[in-house]
Amino acid sequence: MRLGVLRWGVAGVTATVTAALLVTGCTNPLRSSSSSTSSSPQPVPSAMQPLAKFYEQKLSWTDCGSSAKCAYLTVPVDYAKPDGPTTQIKVLKVPARKESSRIGSLVVNPGGPGGSGVEYARYADFIVGAPVRRAYDIVGFDPRGVASSSPIDCIPDAKLDDWLAQDPTPDTPAEVATFGANAAAFGEACKANAQPLVEHVSTVEAAKDMDVLRAALGSAKLDYLGKSYGTFLGATYAGLFPTHVGRMVLDGAMAPDLTQEEMLLGQAKGFETATRAWAQSCIDDGCPLGGSVDEVMTGLSALLRKLDATPARVEGDARVKQLTEGWAAYGVAAAMYDQGMWSTLTSALRPLMEKNDGTALMGLADTYSERNVDGTYSGNMMEVISAVSCLDSSDSPDLAVYEKRAKDFSAQAPVFGTFLAWSGVTCGKWPIPATGKPGPIAADGAPPIVVIGTTRDPATPYEWAQRLAAQLSSGVMVTFDGDGHTAYTRSNSCIDNAIDTFYLKDTAPQDGLRC
Repeated sequence: MRLGVLRWGVAGVTATVTAALLVTGCTNPLRSSSSSTSSSPQPVPSAMQPLAKFYEQKLSWTDCGSSAKCAYLTVPVDYAKPDGPTTQIKVLKVPARKESSRIGSLVVNPGGPGGSGVEYARYADFIVGAPVRRAYDIVGFDPRGVASSSPIDCIPDAKLDDWLAQDPTPDTPAEVATFGANAAAFGEACKANAQPLVEHVSTVEAAKDMDVLRAALGSAKLDYLGKSYGTFLGATYAGLFPTHVGRMVLDGAMAPDLTQEEMLLGQAKGFETATRAWAQSCIDDGCPLGGSVDEVMTGLSALLRKLDATPARVEGDARVKQLTEGWAAYGVAAAMYDQGMWSTLTSALRPLMEKNDGTALMGLADTYSERNVDGTYSGNMMEVISAVSCLDSSDSPDLAVYEKRAKDFSAQAPVFGTFLAWSGVTCGKWPIPATGKPGPIAADGAPPIVVIGTTRDPATPYEWAQRLAAQLSSGVMVTFDGDGHTAYTRSNSCIDNAIDTFYLKDTAPQDGLRC
């Protein structure tokens, strides 16, 4: 069990309405050779000659709803074996609104790991500014193992329900042993049921796929918008292919040198900060948990402990009949990604506190986990997030390590600390050795790369953005002083104007810009 670094599925629904109100005008876009594009695939980089058949492929586009076009990109399962098995990456393109002003293709990734870039790109009108939408084809892809790109499916949906519902904060030796056994069983199921791709879904491999996509799109340089985990994917790409980087924006940034422990502690503190901001909103709306921020936080912790011992009832769901502490934690976390969801959380807590009815909070948990009330899942993020994360970085197999972390984390983040501390066990028990390890990325030789950090971002704390921008040789730091996860097209015209100008005119924001 672990919290994703992206929740566009949660925030996106409310953010689209906000974005529609905040889109601002801009001067006509200017063409630039930095993002040159043609109808033919680009020449194969000399270092990639063994992969020529992949770099030289042409995408065959077909209609796939509204104005969107879809295609499949073929890539090797194992880049070390280009003549071995292949897999297909689904790609969706929403053409530029104004062909006469078209600059090129803007590849987008919403994060996760496990978020569907195909579904994200369908919201092209809302995920980029209106001037950018006129000038770029918006292109999304499902990374290998995700959604419609040979999706990893580790366990049946009913067992995934049990996995997510389990006690996320074991506090007795028996509960600790059960938690460890469950994590090991989950990893073994992924290893057994998702071969051969489960061993090749690392971020490095996804970044290599993205360079093949760049060439197939006819782009000499990759123009890119990555959010949340998508920033790690973008930074990894920049480190591998610095001279192929075009206009790159990394919003809600992850620092690539974070260890699993650092990442989980950072998220615990980030969610704690966001929850305290929500607590004041809850008080303003008549909070059922208390009349001060400290009372609300204490009341929320007490509520989660109560659900650990005695789950609340859930009505109208085909399979889940009880709101456990695990489901409740996901429901609360879901609302932290966008302040537009805060009132929904407050409303969901009232029937839970007054009538022991957890149905509304379970609804938030369903939104987080891409789950439907009929018990099916619309995506596979809750499985693939572990497969990718655990290949990228390992963690300790010793359960005693997590017991100590739980104490340390909870002292710094009383509500979310224990939950996030124990979530590392999944990678600690992962049966496939990690192929990556944390380390800084400089991307020497790349043009300016814009990094955006939001000061009260729950999932990717602001400090991570500062850390990434400092590591990148050409990093440009932009700050949004606000709430929620990520910034561009969410709520601030200062951010939007700066990023629109970058994409349209190849003029990076001033380093240190604060909005």
